[in-house]
Amino acid sequence: MNGQGRRVPPTARLAEFPETAAEQALWWEGHILEVLHGLPPGASDEATPRPEFDPRQHSLAERERAKAAELSAAGQKVTASGIKQRRQRYQRDGLVGLADGRSAKQMPAFGKVDATVVEAMRQAIDETAEDSSKTIGFIVWRVKEILAGREDAADVEVPSRATLYRLYSKLATGTHATGSASTRRSVKARPPGPFGELPASAPGELMQIDSTPLDVLVRLDDGIAEKVELTAMVDIATRSITAAVLRPTTKAADASALLARSVTPEAMRPGWSEALGMSRSVLPHRRLLTLDERLEHAAARPVIVPETIVCDHGKVFVSRNFRASCRYLGISLQPAHKATPTDKGTIEKTLGSVATLFAQFVAGYTGSTTDRRGRKLEDGPLWTLPELQSLLDEWVIAVWQTRPHDGLRDPQAPKRAFSPNEKYATLLQSCGYVPVPLKGEDYVELLPERWQAINSYGIRIKHRTYDDGELGPLRRQHSGVMEKKGLWEIHHDPYDISRIWVRDRRRDRWITVFWKHLRRVGVPFGELAWDHACEQVPGGTEEQIADAAAALLRRAHDGPAAGKGSAAKRSRRVAARTRATASDRPVPDPPAAEAVHEDQTDTEMAEVIPLGLFDPLANPWRRS
Repeated sequence: MNGQGRRVPPTARLAEFPETAAEQALWWEGHILEVLHGLPPGASDEATPRPEFDPRQHSLAERERAKAAELSAAGQKVTASGIKQRRQRYQRDGLVGLADGRSAKQMPAFGKVDATVVEAMRQAIDETAEDSSKTIGFIVWRVKEILAGREDAADVEVPSRATLYRLYSKLATGTHATGSASTRRSVKARPPGPFGELPASAPGELMQIDSTPLDVLVRLDDGIAEKVELTAMVDIATRSITAAVLRPTTKAADASALLARSVTPEAMRPGWSEALGMSRSVLPHRRLLTLDERLEHAAARPVIVPETIVCDHGKVFVSRNFRASCRYLGISLQPAHKATPTDKGTIEKTLGSVATLFAQFVAGYTGSTTDRRGRKLEDGPLWTLPELQSLLDEWVIAVWQTRPHDGLRDPQAPKRAFSPNEKYATLLQSCGYVPVPLKGEDYVELLPERWQAINSYGIRIKHRTYDDGELGPLRRQHSGVMEKKGLWEIHHDPYDISRIWVRDRRRDRWITVFWKHLRRVGVPFGELAWDHACEQVPGGTEEQIADAAAALLRRAHDGPAAGKGSAAKRSRRVAARTRATASDRPVPDPPAAEAVHEDQTDTEMAEVIPLGLFDPLANPWRRS
């Protein structure tokens, strides 16, 4: 056989044959090799061919006749042509050519089951993707119904119940057809082709953001134990968690605050070990400090400015506020395909890792499903929301950022895995550092916006009236924005209804405007408490609703004994959520009036307790 037509024989296929057939092939190989080369396999270097098989004295045909005579004399009836055929098969297919092909015959994939029945079974399994989980018995019944409704299946014999069960076990492998509904939908949503991932070679080049319930109970202010939402953002190139925020419910403002945290250094806090400081980490602190003074007392978490953020179609991430925040910071927002979690698999895996590496070690861990939940968790020791947020921040710096990540392996040395901080320090050499300093005005820009008129009585939002002396020149005036029909741009914080901000385009500044009836309530509260109070006083005046909201907070503060029943429990839950979101660090207001201007008939001025926005630059432990 010439070299051009030769190929490596598929020797590994011998494993497809029974053991006796494989042993027979090995036995024949020894005789064929002696015919070809004069020596059997395993012969020593000093061995010489037997005279009748010496290639130098006899032709190949003569050696084949000699081998046939030898085997026939030993009881193995074979002719010279049979030896020739085996020799040719061996030279073409290797050991597989010497094995008995009849012993390796494979049955069809589904035996003798008709192809129409197989197709009906596939259809029945596919129908379970969006339905509630059912048993195999239902799927077998559905197959029979499908066959009965098809004209081309009239002559098809329906297999026995046992055969249909065996057919189901073959077709349903990996589909979770009778298992978890959420897992079944996730499997169905996988793309048919190979998974792809956009390459990211620089910090911030590609980031992903998502929210998920955190499997931990927290103790809200009134004693109510509830789970919270975790919203996080991860950098693909370094796998760094640049920001993670816990809230009773995820709001659009939380997603915007996440952007601010990502581009702002994490300050060291009292009680944290000095080893968590950026100056003690692998990050090039001295070099970065010359570029960004904010890093002087920063913790070991890199500051990353996003270029592109991939998110899902949740209301939080496709809201006008979040999109406007991305545009404001020069970030490209890329929504993923609907019902395709694989488009942002990194953040999905990261959130799952937070549950595995952090949440299960926290008091009040509930497990991922109800069947994994312990008993009487509400009665045990639970962290408050601010305490859990502080623990999460410390864990991200102390554990996540220093833990070797399997997705950050060195291509030249696959056994070497980098930590997110190590990868960031490596990429910084080639990509550089871009600081983005933010001021108080910048945080106001990140808040949700609305457009309203400034009337003679001020601004009314959901039956709340906001007024201030500085609004005098703007009352009943056209804002100059023709697209908004002369309405004024107003930014508000859903977690603090005590004040709003009005953009004064004439003097290019923000005016802080307080709620007129703020003095009636000792503690600021958010939209959640206000809406709940409106439900309790249907058709009531603004003053009555304000009093009802204040009473709601007082009852919640007094404890469970203040009220009984589901309505009281719901009131305590609303108040607890409101108070939990009021724990953010205050941000310096833009230049504005610092006092509440009441009507001239009011002689007493109430002390204003602003709730404020998240300010990562402020020191939360500094006493004013």
